[in-house]
Amino acid sequence: MPSSANYKRNYKKEAASEDSTRRHQRVERVQARREMVKAGKAKTGDGMDVDHKKALSMGGSGVSLSNLRMATPASN
Repeated sequence: MPSSANYKRNYKKEAASEDSTRRHQRVERVQARREMVKAGKAKTGDGMDVDHKKALSMGGSGVSLSNLRMATPASN
């Protein structure tokens, strides 16, 4: 939650301080979204999230379509 009305996130600073594990997981999430769009299961701006059936943190595959599904943001 921003601390003031004029608060603006510094994305460059956040990216620079991100550790390699977290960065790798973010890359896998982006690739998963691209794969779902290619497969026709997701559209840009559809308001849905790509959910991993087995979480990346638990060793799930990042881009395998068998581990991906579409979910509402509330259920994800």
